[in-house]
Amino acid sequence: MTNLANKVIANLYEIEAIQIKPDRSFTWTSGIKSPIYCDNRLTMSYPKVRKQITQGFVEKLQSCLEEIDVIAGCATAGIPHAAWLADALNIPMAYVRGKAKAHGKGNQIEGVIKQGDKVVVIEDLISTGGSVLETVKAIEAVGAKVIVVLAIFSYGLKKSVEAFNEVTIDYHTLADFDLLIKFLLANHEITDAEADDLLEWRDQLG
Repeated sequence: MTNLANKVIANLYEIEAIQIKPDRSFTWTSGIKSPIYCDNRLTMSYPKVRKQITQGFVEKLQSCLEEIDVIAGCATAGIPHAAWLADALNIPMAYVRGKAKAHGKGNQIEGVIKQGDKVVVIEDLISTGGSVLETVKAIEAVGAKVIVVLAIFSYGLKKSVEAFNEVTIDYHTLADFDLLIKFLLANHEITDAEADDLLEWRDQLG
């Protein structure tokens, strides 16, 4: 576990952005009974945590800083982190809705993303990858290119890996489910048996 990932996981757990219930008593919007609930929106209320996330994103982008034209946030939870990152890098920022507005100008993209722009997409959480890849499609539809997707946390589902491989989009997260399990074990928050059960649950989701 990298130092950055360890700090991110520890902070998310401390502020209860990540909660674990091995009895799987959380229910996702999809109806899935889950042992984990991840609400990274809570990071907005903790300046130290959100600044660390921003710094983590900056570090992930060191090799391509000169290429970036726009930082784009996924509505809604990716928007604040995209804004803080864009401000830190002094780079234009936009955000992308899940679908075009039904009124006004009917925008799906708010802000300016032009043909030929190289864009970094910011999401808070990756599960199957479906929603963030819809954002990628919207950006590509205006002739821009997504050079990388960054997120705070990923469940590490096989579905998400396959989805990103299919569209050949590079993505990175600051922390993930496997690192979370290691953190919980190291801090005696779960037993070995509970860890095995959590990993089995994740792997069964595909």
